Amino acid sequence: HGTGTPLGDPIEIAALTAAYRAGTERKGYCAIGSLKTNVGHMEAASGVAGLIKAVLSLQQRQIAPSLNFETPNPEIDFANSPFFVNTRLRDWHSDGAPRRAAVSSFGVGGTNAHVVLEEAPAMATGSASRPYQLLLWSAKTASALETATANLAAHLAAHPQQALADVAHTLQRGRAAFSRRRMLVCDSRDGAIAALTDAAAMTTATSDGKVPNVALLFPGQGAQHVDMALSLYRNERVFREALHDCAQRLAPHLAADLLQVLYPAPDQAPAMAERLQQTWLAQPALFAVEYALATLWRSWGVQPVALLGHSIGEYVAACLAGVLSLDDALRLVVLRGRLMQGLPAGAMLAVPLAEAELATLTSTGWDLAAVNAPRACVLSGPADAIAAVNAELAARGVEGRPLHTSHAFHSAMMDPILAEFRAAVAQVRLSAPSVRYLSNVSGEWITAEEATSPDYWVRHLRGTVRFADGVRHLLAEPGLVLLEAGPGQTLTALARQQEAARERVIVNSLGHVREGRDAQAAMLAALGRLWLANVAIDWNGFYAEETRRRVALPTYPYERK
Repeated sequence: HGTGTPLGDPIEIAALTAAYRAGTERKGYCAIGSLKTNVGHMEAASGVAGLIKAVLSLQQRQIAPSLNFETPNPEIDFANSPFFVNTRLRDWHSDGAPRRAAVSSFGVGGTNAHVVLEEAPAMATGSASRPYQLLLWSAKTASALETATANLAAHLAAHPQQALADVAHTLQRGRAAFSRRRMLVCDSRDGAIAALTDAAAMTTATSDGKVPNVALLFPGQGAQHVDMALSLYRNERVFREALHDCAQRLAPHLAADLLQVLYPAPDQAPAMAERLQQTWLAQPALFAVEYALATLWRSWGVQPVALLGHSIGEYVAACLAGVLSLDDALRLVVLRGRLMQGLPAGAMLAVPLAEAELATLTSTGWDLAAVNAPRACVLSGPADAIAAVNAELAARGVEGRPLHTSHAFHSAMMDPILAEFRAAVAQVRLSAPSVRYLSNVSGEWITAEEATSPDYWVRHLRGTVRFADGVRHLLAEPGLVLLEAGPGQTLTALARQQEAARERVIVNSLGHVREGRDAQAAMLAALGRLWLANVAIDWNGFYAEETRRRVALPTYPYERK
């Protein structure tokens, strides 16, 4: 405190000595000083100023001098006390023990305090991070968002020592999220700076503040390809472990190593790509990747309230909903694919017509395999029947698109395998769903009776996939975000064809293989789209494998009006 009075200072030193003697008899080891000699009497601010001095001494590892000290008060026995007056700027060395500083603050009327501070532990360096980073920032107005964008670009250019992963982490966890939002995915500081000055490289949206629920969509056969989600497999432990788990469970039932098929050596890629087009391998591969994607999304806090799969995708939904155990789901998917593979070849045709318009066709021998959107259906059957109906459509000016499939799924050509498949399903324990999901068979929310009936799964294999009806039910729920969890963007594109989808957030996880986009970059972009929509994200889960620091970044650009 340093009153500078004959009575006050000796009393303070005597009191401090009595307190410090409780732990040691050492003498002259603790520097003592008063801020008054440096800045004068600060009255009401003296306590907090002393605290600031102590904090700065710990941070800088230096002890400031008490100026103009020559001889002590003769009533103070410094020689036999723990203390000495520090009269010069002194480097604060340590023998390995943490540095500590104490502040005594004595006020009129007995308002006294003694605070002991200890230096903070050394800040941990950041760990390795993802090859791509997701930058998120927001503001309350459009003009403030533009200023924040410019400020962030300038800051990144001026502080090259800051790890980009720490910048992303600080934006995600150290900033409030306001209504005007913006995001970008980048793989370098220079890339981030360039994107921040290019409006086309950023995605901007306005949130209404409501926290929406999410529904997951699982695509069916045809979306599979070699190297599905390869960078996720390399960089995301949760995804990799879930995929490994599926591969190990599949090993006794599948005459192939799933991981070698999905992620082959470069010289094996063409052969594996051809194998992956075969139904017996394509269906379990799709199931495993989609299941692993859903597991990764859930680890990031995206907990779906509803599920909708397309054909084989419904098995992923049923598994996540608890209808099927993972082992049983994989066994049935393998059997389903093997039985289909053994059937005669067939053909499928996508047509841009509504279901009702198909009734006017005169060609026969085909079945309606899927109603995917208001004006998007798929016909299935023997190759000659599909060729005939395609010719009839062409004569009417309707262009059908043949699908690259080996068999006529969801048609009468599946009939020879139905009895064997039903017998297999009857041996499996089926439970009522714990999460809502939509039935391909009815297009309605599945009931416990349907989900637990072997006959339902037979109808599911043979009957029309009523995906459009399922999407219609999802879009009937205000604000529900649709997230495609699988390769490609087929379901996203189909869902967007519905009238009610115009103002809705519909996101695909991985993008189309033809885009050539890295899977992890696509996944982070999808996560950013969810954040723009105010979906709740678990950043602890997102950073579970990393050690990240918060760093100094530009603060909010107040507009003063």
